[in-house]
Amino acid sequence: MPGLIRGVARTAVVAGTATAVSNRVSRRQAGRWAAQESAQEPQYAAPPQQYAAPQPTYAPPAPAAAPDMDARIAQLTQLAALRDQGVLSPAEFEAQKARILAD
Repeated sequence: MPGLIRGVARTAVVAGTATAVSNRVSRRQAGRWAAQESAQEPQYAAPPQQYAAPQPTYAPPAPAAAPDMDARIAQLTQLAALRDQGVLSPAEFEAQKARILAD
């Protein structure tokens, strides 16, 4: 049994060493190829493409007070006056106010 374990361990060491050497050779070869390619690049290569900066986006201006806002305020003032005089009940006033503000 000890001979079997020794044989398996030796095989693992040999396989690990072979893998490490193979990886190192591959990296070295890739480095050489990269150096050759950079040395062989033509001097007249096109410059890298440049992209235009995106146009800034602006928030739309805040809407000006609608011209009918003055009319709404006038209507609400009239409704409040009618409520104060007792012509409209508070429930009727609230219903009319909601209608005016919803428009």
